Amino acid sequence: MFTAVLALAAAGCTPQPQDGDRSGADLPKTERNGPAGAVPVGLEEFYSQEIVWEECPDYASTDADREAYSQPGLECAQVEVPLDYAKPQDATIKLGVLRRPAEGGQRIGSLLINPGGPGASGMSAAAYLADTVSRTELGERFDLVGFDPRGVGASEPQVRCLTDEEWDAERLDSDADVSPSGVAQTEREEQAYARKCAQRSGEELLANIGTREVARDLDVLRSVLGDEKLNYLGYSYGTRIGAEYAEAFPGNVRAMVLDGAIDPEQSTIDSLLEQAAGFQGAFDEFAKWCADQQNCALGNDPSAAVTVYQELTRPLVDRPLAVGDRKLSYSDAIDGTVQALYTSGLWEGLNEALLQLRQGDGRLLLQLADAYYGREPSGSYPNSMDAFAAVNCVDNQRVHDPQKFLEIDRRYREAAPFMDDGRGASPARDACSFWPVPVTGDFDPPEAGQLDPVLVISTTGDPATPYQAGVQLAQVLHGRLLTYEGNQHTVYLQGVQCVDQAATDYLVNLELPPEGTRCR
Repeated sequence: MFTAVLALAAAGCTPQPQDGDRSGADLPKTERNGPAGAVPVGLEEFYSQEIVWEECPDYASTDADREAYSQPGLECAQVEVPLDYAKPQDATIKLGVLRRPAEGGQRIGSLLINPGGPGASGMSAAAYLADTVSRTELGERFDLVGFDPRGVGASEPQVRCLTDEEWDAERLDSDADVSPSGVAQTEREEQAYARKCAQRSGEELLANIGTREVARDLDVLRSVLGDEKLNYLGYSYGTRIGAEYAEAFPGNVRAMVLDGAIDPEQSTIDSLLEQAAGFQGAFDEFAKWCADQQNCALGNDPSAAVTVYQELTRPLVDRPLAVGDRKLSYSDAIDGTVQALYTSGLWEGLNEALLQLRQGDGRLLLQLADAYYGREPSGSYPNSMDAFAAVNCVDNQRVHDPQKFLEIDRRYREAAPFMDDGRGASPARDACSFWPVPVTGDFDPPEAGQLDPVLVISTTGDPATPYQAGVQLAQVLHGRLLTYEGNQHTVYLQGVQCVDQAATDYLVNLELPPEGTRCR
């Protein structure tokens, strides 16, 4: 589908545990920590609700998460919020929350995290970061709290559009036919996708799934966790949630780290094309690295790498490659490559996958594509891709003119020629063009207002959220920019000491790094 391209992933009351006594407690346990800080009129019951912490494995929505959630010391719960904040007394939904309690006796509060997407699980991110922050200053001073945004993962109800079998079939369809009949067929599929989302998720959930609502959920979580002010770590799309929150609740922010920023001043189309150029830049860097290896699948001339890659992948448009009882499609080859371009740590695996493809073996590339979609060995999919589409369709400006789609597709191919299938641009409209509920996103840049300075981290070789987007976000929010010179998407808490120390100092002590700080 073109959608993924155009859219840019209680009862009983006990007192709050005292500092130094927040981990190792018997579960389940009930806390009432709120209301804390400012409470909007009419939402008192949500801001002051009890929260029941339980063992986490039953909250996992994937096999991999189930293992991660089994770590000792993790606690999980659900928090109730209005489905529609304009009608808080009507229907409610539940948000999944995972907490790794602070280890030390000088606890500052909770650090809420969102890993991006949209559609990615914050609970999963917190579980995987639990060991990383253990025995660090960050882990001693903060409860690490991940939440699944509305409609995602352990939150209820979930956004669901396609079944597992339908996702497998969707991945085999490269939509490369740009003839009138081919375009019509693609648009019928996009219409069907939108219709299934409405039927299986409900139009009311789809209408209230956007970033505007997630920011309001974040403020409820702040109060329920007992924090008068928010401490927040947002990666990628999570920076959009942070910016939305900063505009809606500027006086409620204590500290905010935004890593891998989305440019708040760019249009949806410009952002899409910048991302295409970013992934082409990452491909070019991969090609240079590969050329220096003993056995490079793309050859030893980086300037010819795109042509060699196209020769390897374009035959898959007409002849998907058998991989056991499955097939590697052209779309999967592109998605698997994109998955590996997110970080230079996967370049060696990508080269091996392309070497295998040259020999008629698509196993590794299909594994990379499965990782992109979150497909498990059992064949099940998380709902992250469905949530990705649902959020983007209500957050972003929509395009309805086929000629505009033709222009966008042409410019996209020019910006990222390694992803060009050679069949020409298509005027086919995407699923958002047929979406059954209106746009709710705010297209104006956020206003910082009384917001205290925040920290924005931007990576020079970030393929998904190009470096300049972080520069722009820091300027709009009147924050401090921290530059990392590297080739990956996001960096904080990923082993780069310079970045980790600077961001942790800010979160703990509210001390921003010096203007112009660069890490390598």
